[in-house]
Amino acid sequence: MQRPPLTPRSVIRTAADLADARGLTEVTLSAVARELDVRTPSLYGHVRDLAALRDGITTLALGEVGDRASEAVAGRAGRDALRALCDAHREYARAHPGRWESLQRRAGDAVARTEEAARSSRGPAAVLRGYGIPEDDRVHATRLIGSFLNGFLHLEHIGSFAHSAPPADDSWRLLIDRLDGLLAHWNAKDEK
Repeated sequence: MQRPPLTPRSVIRTAADLADARGLTEVTLSAVARELDVRTPSLYGHVRDLAALRDGITTLALGEVGDRASEAVAGRAGRDALRALCDAHREYARAHPGRWESLQRRAGDAVARTEEAARSSRGPAAVLRGYGIPEDDRVHATRLIGSFLNGFLHLEHIGSFAHSAPPADDSWRLLIDRLDGLLAHWNAKDEK
C-alpha cells in the first residue's frame, strides 16, 4: 500500500493526533516520523524543528477551538453566549487533550499572527460585545475568561476535582454564573 505524500499539514495533523493520544511532551520529531513510517530527516522539508512542529499543533488547535466557539456563540448573548463559549472550550479540551495542552504553552510569535489565532479571538469578542464592555477593557475581560477556562480545565484534566463533592459540573455551572455576573456589572465601577 502506498503511503500518502508528506505535507506540512499531514505532519502537523499526525503530531496533533499523537499529542491527543500520548500527551504533548511525547511529541518529538522521531515519534512523528515513526507514526508516519518515515525517517526523521524526511520531516525537515515540512517542519523546521520541534518548536515549529509544536507551534503547528498550537495553530491547528487555535483554529479548531476558535471555529467551535464561534459556532457555539452565534445568535446568543449574555449568559447564554458565555456558557456556550465555555462549554465549547471544555468539550474541545476533553476531546483533544493534547491539542488543548498545546494552547497552554508559550508559542512562537508567528502563531499570534495567524488566521487561526484571529479566529480563536472572535468567540470571546462576540461574547464581550454582548455585555457592553468598552473596547479598552476587552483585553482584560478576555484574560479573565481565559484564566477561568485554563485554570478550571487544567485542574479538571489532572483530576483535582475527582476527590471531593460536589461534582465538577456543579462548580462549572456556578462559576459561569458568577463570571456572568461579573461581566454584566463590569461597568459598575464607572457608575459610582
